[in-house]
Amino acid sequence: MTIFGLAVSVTGAVMIGAGMIVGGALVALVGSILDGLDGSVARAAGTESARGALLDAASDRIAEVSVLAGLSFALASERRLVLLIVLALGGSLLVPYLRAKAEAEGLDGRGGMMGRAERVILFTLGLVFSFIEPMLWLLVIATWATVLWRFWLTYRQLR
Repeated sequence: MTIFGLAVSVTGAVMIGAGMIVGGALVALVGSILDGLDGSVARAAGTESARGALLDAASDRIAEVSVLAGLSFALASERRLVLLIVLALGGSLLVPYLRAKAEAEGLDGRGGMMGRAERVILFTLGLVFSFIEPMLWLLVIATWATVLWRFWLTYRQLR
């Protein structure tokens, strides 16, 4: 299910890159929904594993990189928007990284307003309703606020 969700998300990313922004966003959303269900399905079936969790985490990052890369390709002539995409991508990669670092220390690494689900929803809404630049600004600001919040929460817990 994880691999299928990733394949659907990457297909959406290719569509976005080819200029089919709304259709690609909706296809990528379906891929993200499938990917979001895989852990629940594995737990319900009793097939949950560390390997599955690793595959899920990696596929989440690949999907997120692919849709943002697709959008940057589609908007390549808009340098300001490409810069916003790069900043959004950097923050989007740091959010789960900080959680993983905290959890590796036995700490709670959650916190902030822009987890993966919130980023997917904001991204999809921005593309579907053609509010791409405002969506990117909001994505950058809220994602980096989450990065800073998670860093601060983890830093305070460390002794």
